[in-house]
Amino acid sequence: MNWKNIIENKDRLFWLMHTAGWFGFVLVHYLSSLLHDLRDLFIIIIFLNAYAGWMFSIPLRYLYRKIWNSTPLKIALTVLLASYFTGLLWQIVKNINYWEIYKHGYRPELLIHYLKNSTFSFSIMLCWSVLYFGTKYYQMLQTEKQNVLKANSVAHQAQLKMLRYQLNPHFLFNTLNAISTLILVEDNKTANGMVTKLSEFLRYSLDKDPMKRVTLDHEIDALKLYLDIEKVRFEERLQIEFNIASDCHQALVPSMILQPLAENSIKYAIAEQEDGGTITVNVSRFGNDLLIELADNGPSGNFIEGNIFREKGVGLANTRERLQALYPGNFSLVIAPNNPNGVKVNIRLPFDNGK
Repeated sequence: MNWKNIIENKDRLFWLMHTAGWFGFVLVHYLSSLLHDLRDLFIIIIFLNAYAGWMFSIPLRYLYRKIWNSTPLKIALTVLLASYFTGLLWQIVKNINYWEIYKHGYRPELLIHYLKNSTFSFSIMLCWSVLYFGTKYYQMLQTEKQNVLKANSVAHQAQLKMLRYQLNPHFLFNTLNAISTLILVEDNKTANGMVTKLSEFLRYSLDKDPMKRVTLDHEIDALKLYLDIEKVRFEERLQIEFNIASDCHQALVPSMILQPLAENSIKYAIAEQEDGGTITVNVSRFGNDLLIELADNGPSGNFIEGNIFREKGVGLANTRERLQALYPGNFSLVIAPNNPNGVKVNIRLPFDNGK
């Protein structure tokens, strides 16, 4: 077993550091006993006291786990009170060990003497608590750092995959072919508008960092650029509907998250039907979640265990990877048949308007 496995296993790391810390307590007090010329019998007391401290401090771990997400004031008060009472109990045991073993059964006249030197025990337990929280926060920061590094790595891969969509040769070929046709029929105004939209779309898609988030309005504008380009090619065969809740326009979403989904609908729903079809985008808020749905009314495809097999690219896989990188464990992407026909993709994200 190497050190990396020990460090990565938080439970194993706790027990290692917990035990090592109390061995350190034994070592310090043993060296102190040599300076004060105490009898060898005191070594037994040191080990018994360390064992008692080892045992009494374990419940603190589970208590601190329960209050981990509490307010700073509640955490501070809990730490102080828990350290104080744990220190009192530990000091009583230490005094009993000292009197029973080192003083051969000595009994103090007053019970309050059992609490003698409890301030020192309280300070030890308080130090244990501070080290526990310090270690936990350090582990949390390290985990966040690893997540960021992983997210950046996934982001670079996702960016390459995004380029495969954004600069899809078929998309560019079809668009340029449509522009060429418009020029041949001397519809220069439409051709010029299409070139402008293509330029704006490519500029947007290449400039946006896949790990950056943009407002929903910006994302919808980019999607409209893409769909407007395709609408010139499909004309009335492509119908588009947007239903955006009024409180969602400034919500933050990953840039270019909708375009791969729309491209799937274009390829497998609109292009496959003689009469074309409709792409509908619905966005709403439910509590602390942002709900995005992109649906079409094309062929429903083959669903096996929740996966659709009309999609052959990396669009949905890429979208999942990006969502996992940005919202680890706090998102959902569900693909389901649309009613009465077609496919819909539902995305749930944490609602964030940047405030």
